[in-house]
Amino acid sequence: MTSSVSLWQRIRRTPYQTIAAVFMIFITLFVMAVFLLIATGSSAILSYLESKPQLTIFFKDEKNKTSIEQLTGKLQSSGKVASISYVSKDQALAIYREQNKNDPLLLEMVTADILPSSLEISAISPKYLIELSEMVKDEPGIDEVVFQKDVVDTLISWTSTVRKVGAVFILFLAVATFFILFTTIGMKIAFHKEEIEILKLVGATSWYIKKPFIYEGLVYGIAGAILAWVTIFCVLLYISPFMTSFLKGIPSLTFLQIEGIIINFWPFAPFLFVVLLMILMLAGLIIGLTGSFFAVSRYMKS
Repeated sequence: MTSSVSLWQRIRRTPYQTIAAVFMIFITLFVMAVFLLIATGSSAILSYLESKPQLTIFFKDEKNKTSIEQLTGKLQSSGKVASISYVSKDQALAIYREQNKNDPLLLEMVTADILPSSLEISAISPKYLIELSEMVKDEPGIDEVVFQKDVVDTLISWTSTVRKVGAVFILFLAVATFFILFTTIGMKIAFHKEEIEILKLVGATSWYIKKPFIYEGLVYGIAGAILAWVTIFCVLLYISPFMTSFLKGIPSLTFLQIEGIIINFWPFAPFLFVVLLMILMLAGLIIGLTGSFFAVSRYMKS
């Protein structure tokens, strides 16, 4: 029972068992990759939203610059504001024109006089938005206070739920994969029972007999990891145009450019995509090693 040749021969002799083991590892790692992508993308979107103005205060025309500066100082002294910026009527008009530059009809009747000045505020944490809103709601000369707490809170809740559900689902698949691999390697050992007995009689060490089966489990793990990574790569390539449009304007969701063709890998930059491959390979090796090790320990007594 030599190493590489006998390993390939054993895999070829039991193709259905091999396919079942590799397929289950592939499914487990593919689901893991999907949830990692979703969790990473959600975190990127959340970080983007938290970096943007989360609270906007619109002023009435009678609100003068001095009182606005006093309100700005009051908000900054609270210690709950990450950044604050004043948007004048002219700046508001420039923003409006930029947002609607492709629709001339919307630009014809709009002037700086009919747009309100405002303060755009980013809180240190979304939990401070209500407190900051309460601080300014009774201030004179304020027309409206708009904040995105509901959006941020919903995304935080959704991200947390995805992580928990993903962890439970991946754990369930990993356990199922372990038992399938355990059974597959056990059947392989039973199939080579006579050969194993002969090796023992001629003085082969326990490790010499066990290591081909452990290597076989590792091969299954690597094969499943590569298949999962390639599948994820192809899926992201296919949905890239949709995700590019959907997530337009979020710079943290970067892209890879190859020979002038822009390929967006949501939500991964190229080096993170390599990290994903390393994670899947490591997970595949752990599953393959664990399943095969327990199988040889159970079915082959030293």
